[in-house]
Amino acid sequence: MVVLEELYRIKQQEFTEKLKEQSDPHIVYVTDLTSCSHKRVLRRNYPLLSFRFEPQMILGDLVHLGLESTLTSIKHEGGRWVAEVEVNQEYEVEGELYRLKGRADLVYYKDEKPSVVVEIKTSRDLPENKPLEHHILQLQVYMNILGASRGFLVYVTPERLVEFPIEKSSIDIETLLRETVEDARRPRYEWECRYCPYSRLCPYSLNTRKQR
Repeated sequence: MVVLEELYRIKQQEFTEKLKEQSDPHIVYVTDLTSCSHKRVLRRNYPLLSFRFEPQMILGDLVHLGLESTLTSIKHEGGRWVAEVEVNQEYEVEGELYRLKGRADLVYYKDEKPSVVVEIKTSRDLPENKPLEHHILQLQVYMNILGASRGFLVYVTPERLVEFPIEKSSIDIETLLRETVEDARRPRYEWECRYCPYSRLCPYSLNTRKQR
């Protein structure tokens, strides 16, 4: 079990290092803007429940590492791919400062300016043959903050490898942030509760309502 033990140790260390940041009420992640606002509240109150060590998660990490390593090794005249591009920006809501943080999977820099943003998603399937709404929103946040003109969502499933071009559109990041910190979207999408690790603790869970 040498490999599994090493993997577990690495994921546990990563989780421990991020634990303090996840509990900070003034730090908001880009993914928080695209999901149920109360999930962020519960994550801060019960941070240990978000630790996962599952095959699908590890597979997703390996796919990200593989694609990012492959593209960043390619040389382009006047351009280059950069992996895990950090977003770190401050916004004010009701007189309080909040720091919006995230990492875009891949960004293509042309003449040292962000030109293309790519988000990589792994899934068991892609039933509707189109990108998911919350993934599009996440990509739009990165495109707007980084100033990139084009974006792509790349899906890797057991049966398919497909990319969807996404046109950049202006979005109101400050409104999304306000909705999140004021816990105004709970849930943001009806399907979220089925996959949420906090659903059994959540007073707004659609899962528990249906079971009554």
